[in-house]
Amino acid sequence: MKVKVLCRNPDNYLRETKKDIFKVPRNYDPSLHPFEASREYVRALNATKLERVFAKPFVSNLDGHRDGVSCLGKHPFRLSWLVSGSYDGEVRLWDLPQRENLWSFQAHSGYVRGLSFIPDGTQFVTVGDDKTIKFWYTEGGEEPVTMYLSKTVLMGISHHRRNPMFVTCGELCQVWESSRNEPVRTYQWGTDSIHSVSFNQVETHIMAACASDRSIILYDTREAGPVRKVVLRLRSNKVCWNPMEAFIFTCANEDYNLYTFDTRKLKQPINVHMDHVSAVTDIDYSPTGKEFVSGSYDKTIRIYEANKGHSRDVYHTKRMQRITCVMWSLDNKYVLSGSDEMNIRLWKARASEKLGVLRPREKLAFNYNEALKEKFATHPQIRRIARHRQVPKMIYNAQKELRTIRLKKKRKEANIRAHSKPGSVPHVPERKKHVVAEHE
Repeated sequence: MKVKVLCRNPDNYLRETKKDIFKVPRNYDPSLHPFEASREYVRALNATKLERVFAKPFVSNLDGHRDGVSCLGKHPFRLSWLVSGSYDGEVRLWDLPQRENLWSFQAHSGYVRGLSFIPDGTQFVTVGDDKTIKFWYTEGGEEPVTMYLSKTVLMGISHHRRNPMFVTCGELCQVWESSRNEPVRTYQWGTDSIHSVSFNQVETHIMAACASDRSIILYDTREAGPVRKVVLRLRSNKVCWNPMEAFIFTCANEDYNLYTFDTRKLKQPINVHMDHVSAVTDIDYSPTGKEFVSGSYDKTIRIYEANKGHSRDVYHTKRMQRITCVMWSLDNKYVLSGSDEMNIRLWKARASEKLGVLRPREKLAFNYNEALKEKFATHPQIRRIARHRQVPKMIYNAQKELRTIRLKKKRKEANIRAHSKPGSVPHVPERKKHVVAEHE
């Protein structure tokens, strides 16, 4: 093949004598520097190290409850307002920027089991151990606006996203309308109690509930009975729908894991989220649907990416005890947690993020560092620094023990399979091991 060039100077590539060294072509474009890759690697390494240096997620705590915090509720429009309920029946409204309690009152004579805002944010509804459902004005007032009396024990509540309709769970799953004193629909599917229920945020007529028989039950308000049920090995404590994907929900389980399911295929979870070393008590999705936060009895909060099996961050303090409830703020910047030592804690969703207004040069530098970290994310040294976390000794030892148990089980299965007739011991994927049965 003949190649034609417009101009080629022999001085750029020919040697004058055989003993001369080969001429190296030079590129004077600064964006194509021969050491650009190594320079970018050093910058990415420094950016990753600085991210860990400035990782200080704790912002503030809200104290004032006289008993453990049982539930949290976020206002649908006002980012600065938070409502919390406690074990002694007290409800408090907080102003987050000022970090002060606006008002408080005794809402129930026992445990505040659940709390949810109505769509316009002017009222919120609570349920308690006294079998009452009470509506309260958000602006304040010690007397409820309306009150409904349930014939059965109440364990949780979830309000419809748009309509004046809410669902409660307990001995039965009951759908209520604000204009009626009796439930308009009642569901039951062979279980003695249901302890968590949640309305879908996209397909608003769909509900999911966690039952004491280790099952997760799906309901449709347009149907007369439950739709589907999947049974896991251990009980699920909380269920939460992805706010951006209609078919996806995640449940927090007693076996230290979280399971993400697709309602169209419940035979196995689409993802298993590990890393907790005790029962997971609560979960809440970010408004983008890409991440979620979970709280556990191991006294830590973990933040997961929705499509990954391991947490990207873990938050803990020396004084924080067992986590009872978690919540992700609607501006996608903060995470809140309530624990049984009576405090509500405010955390940054991204531990090293700078709060406040950023100058243009700071934004450019931040975006450049993020691009570098993403480019070199798979490099061993950078990956090791980005993943490293300091955790309490109890959690470190528990993780080590659980890792040993998992490896032992895998080794035992491999030995049985190797010394058995070919095909007699099938290989069961990890995701299929946790589902016991599926019913329709």
